[in-house]
Amino acid sequence: MNFTRWSARLPGTQRRTAARAVRRQRKAPAASPAAVPAAREERDGQGKHGDSPAPADGGARRSIEALSAHDLLGHLPALVALVHGPDHRVAFVNGAYAAAFGPRSPGAPAREALPELAELGLLPLMDQVLRSGRPRTVKSRRVPGAPGRKRPGYYTFTCTPIELADPEPQRGILVFAAEVTDQVEAAERLRASERRQREAAVTLQRSLLPQQLEQPDDLRVAATYRPGGTEAAVGGDWYDVITLGAGRTALVIGDVMGRGVRAAAVMGQLRTAVRAYARLDLPPHEVLQLLDGLASEIDPNQIATCLYAVHDPNEGRLAYASAGHLPILVRDPDGTVHRADASTGPPLGTGGWLHTSASVPFGPGSSAVLYTDGLVERRDADIDQGIEALERAFAGAAGGPQVVCDRLQRALGITAAHDDDVALLVLQHPVRAGHEAELFHNAALDLLGGVEAAPRARAFASGVLTSWRFPADLHDLGVLAASELVANSLQHGTPPMCLRLRRTDRRLIIEVTDGDDHLPRRRRADPADENGRGISIVATIASAWGSRRTPGGGKAVWCEFVLPEAVPDQAV
Repeated sequence: MNFTRWSARLPGTQRRTAARAVRRQRKAPAASPAAVPAAREERDGQGKHGDSPAPADGGARRSIEALSAHDLLGHLPALVALVHGPDHRVAFVNGAYAAAFGPRSPGAPAREALPELAELGLLPLMDQVLRSGRPRTVKSRRVPGAPGRKRPGYYTFTCTPIELADPEPQRGILVFAAEVTDQVEAAERLRASERRQREAAVTLQRSLLPQQLEQPDDLRVAATYRPGGTEAAVGGDWYDVITLGAGRTALVIGDVMGRGVRAAAVMGQLRTAVRAYARLDLPPHEVLQLLDGLASEIDPNQIATCLYAVHDPNEGRLAYASAGHLPILVRDPDGTVHRADASTGPPLGTGGWLHTSASVPFGPGSSAVLYTDGLVERRDADIDQGIEALERAFAGAAGGPQVVCDRLQRALGITAAHDDDVALLVLQHPVRAGHEAELFHNAALDLLGGVEAAPRARAFASGVLTSWRFPADLHDLGVLAASELVANSLQHGTPPMCLRLRRTDRRLIIEVTDGDDHLPRRRRADPADENGRGISIVATIASAWGSRRTPGGGKAVWCEFVLPEAVPDQAV
């Protein structure tokens, strides 16, 4: 509580205060109009404590005026030098200046007597101050250490114009240098700490990204990641390519909002989850639905965008679903570029949204680009303008996927100084001709069921594999796998059924589809069981096997065999 404020309201206090004011007016001489009012006396000169009256302000003013500039500047801890004339002749340096640079002789020009100012580049600045009559300041200039000093110092120099009247009026400059070594070193430590944190985040980010992209049989894929400029914290952009089996490929790109190690860590968790969910071979929208729930569990306050697409060479289409991400750009074989943005939902982590899938044609000769907002977003332009610029650049970008990545970055002005992270994924479905086309074949047989379906499937598989000139052991394994998959479909599935054989330059793929959506699983059969061994046999002899539900209802069960290196050379 402020007792002084409250005591002024008491009647006795008010009378005593008024009486003291009257006595002061009677004793004080008439003050000049320009005089500064004296401070209020707390007690009267004849108070009971015998306090002497406060000295008049005129005496204090005379004491200050009695101080010489030499005494005043000489005791300052800052560096002070006084020069005069057009050649800046030395008039005075204080003790701190002499301790830092050594004693100086008055009367000599600054270029000779104060070489340290010339080394610091202050003489041109002093000329400018002398001409303009305005002070100038330069900050954080490095000064070599004095003889007794182990480390250099940093000073902020201020040059102020003054008027010297002794012995005759002339113009001069007061050079005042305040030491800022501690502030500069603290700022450098902060920058070093931020630099280490950024390097750690970039290292974490790059370690969480694919070290080497998986290369599908039917696609050519390249990707690039460029962190923001050296002063910007790393973001949470990521990409991935996942082979799903049976020639199908998942392509993923995403962006975690925010920057720093936290964003990179969340990105790593989401990327790991995407790879795990992709192994379930679910439709794109179901993968995003699972990922949305996981993103809310990882950090309810963290929002991320993601685009998940699946390429199926048998269908010649690219199925996709987007959670708040920018649209895929697809270039058709005729060079037309269009956006695939028919299926877009809110970002991950928002919850309460049912994502949907869509698809676009993606046959031989088609290309597509997946990207993050750092490629197309600018502070001074709308993001749609950036996407339109990317469309124009993509329409004219020729060459392989890596060449296209580089050309798109150059066309969009992405340099080392760019202030945002950029992730870019380019995929191409090449047109194969000549000898390369002989390495890719497809064959399919529709099965209507009945007792003749299994023998027909074995005969069809044997004839196709023979025409493809596979070795005898691979031929027999392929026929056995086709027979077991067809038998499993006949026993547990429903029509329509289809046996599809497909070969690439690296593998043989056998796939059977039917109208039942119950996925088979591998189980251990008892010795007395007459069935239940088909999937186990397939899993044992094949390099990989799997199953998935098809978009129109039903399922597909597949297996694949990795081809020996000599097999492609035998094809004609």
